[in-house]
Amino acid sequence: GDVDLDDGADLARATGYADSGSLLTTELSHVYQLSGFADPVYAEAFVTVHDYDIVLEILLINRTPNTLANLTVELSTMGDMKIVERPQPQTLGPLDQATIRASIKVSSTETGHIFGTIVYDDTSTMEKGYINLNDIHMDIMDYIRPATCTDEAFRSMWAEFEWENKVAISTSIPGLIEFLKHIVKSTNMCCLTPHDEEEKGSFLAANLYARSVFGEDALVNVSVEKKDDNDGKLAGYIRIRSKTQGIALSLVDRITTVQ
Repeated sequence: GDVDLDDGADLARATGYADSGSLLTTELSHVYQLSGFADPVYAEAFVTVHDYDIVLEILLINRTPNTLANLTVELSTMGDMKIVERPQPQTLGPLDQATIRASIKVSSTETGHIFGTIVYDDTSTMEKGYINLNDIHMDIMDYIRPATCTDEAFRSMWAEFEWENKVAISTSIPGLIEFLKHIVKSTNMCCLTPHDEEEKGSFLAANLYARSVFGEDALVNVSVEKKDDNDGKLAGYIRIRSKTQGIALSLVDRITTVQ
């Protein structure tokens, strides 16, 4: 009979992704569903990020009763990424499955996208099939590490770096310290400015610092105040400076999304 793979949980168990959750998080791995269960070929990618290298292990399941020949996953990228190993073509029998591999080199911290299409020949109908895949969105947080530096070094980099982007604070978080902690955690940065947890003031300023695995510095200055005339909501700006545009824009996107 036909294999019913509509149950995502069963599929996760079958492919071994269900019970190894703790392993996945430490290796910065993500699973992306690339096509739907109703498509002739079901595809999902197990993506591992290790510094400059991204490895894609793509599970392919032939959902048809026909043999599919010359089945190829054609990949392309957007951003500072280069495909160094392309997946090999496969022949998949009826309801058969295979795992193929692709490698991508990354050269800077910016949000990258991987796009793909599955192309195959159906040996029964003699027709060519195409499936457009969901794109894989690489997370900048995989490349950023908290770091420390002296006040002098921070000030000198701040003066030197030409890329500055500004994000207006718009948040539902009520407390100054709580907001700062949320931004620090969400951006994977290190707060260089000490703060008293019990601080009761209406204004807070802090410097945050991080480095990417590519050696890029990222500087952030948070300047936030609690305004009575703003229904007690927080207001202010988060300024981001870096030497390269990619990391600055990616941090802007990240802060805008999480605040």
